[in-house]
Amino acid sequence: MAKRVLVIEDEPDMAELLVDNLEAEGYEVTNARDGHEGLALWRGVVPDLVVLDVMLPHRSGYDICRILREEGDHTPVLFLSAKGHPEARVQGLAVGGDDYLTKPFHLPELLLRVRALLQRSAWPPSTAPSESFSIGKHQVDQREWTVRSEDGKTLLLREEEIRLLRFLLAHPNTTLGRDQLLDGVWQDDIFPSSRVLEGYFARLRDIFEADPLHPRFFHSHRGLRFAFYPKGLANPF
Repeated sequence: MAKRVLVIEDEPDMAELLVDNLEAEGYEVTNARDGHEGLALWRGVVPDLVVLDVMLPHRSGYDICRILREEGDHTPVLFLSAKGHPEARVQGLAVGGDDYLTKPFHLPELLLRVRALLQRSAWPPSTAPSESFSIGKHQVDQREWTVRSEDGKTLLLREEEIRLLRFLLAHPNTTLGRDQLLDGVWQDDIFPSSRVLEGYFARLRDIFEADPLHPRFFHSHRGLRFAFYPKGLANPF
């Protein structure tokens, strides 16, 4: 059965481009032209994936995604926006988006991202935690992607940290290789170097570990193997 893709895009030329090319890829595509129609069709069509413009008449893409996530809907969402600055991308991820692509985009890249999101949604159900969960003595709010420490200080996670942490939460207690992380977290984006990847892990350790030099939760090894242990582990390698 063909995968159902809902395109919520108000610009006629862009909507036609998206619908025509997604249908050419074999998807069953429905198009909504404003926020109200998009919200109604999302609930009615029950899509396998939503391509969601941020700036829409009547209701923004951020609002639509947030509402459906609050209702418990976990359909993969690819945001499209002319806003490419980091704060906009973080906001899209914070309201529950799975990926974010800036206009104008390269069409083959969009189609690859759609394919990757559909493949990921077909994975077995993960043991990802609820909207609010703890890592050590830190409380994480997945709705806002903020971290509250034991002393009451609040930190907003960066885009790369959100994407990496999401993937690790979906694969707890599992040793992951560099290529697995690159494919799962960055997909077809420009891949970070091994040193930069290790830097992201170091950043998570700095945030969550009481002693980053002796981590309990976020482990890495020189063989470019990584693991996240929600309950903590002294020395997995």
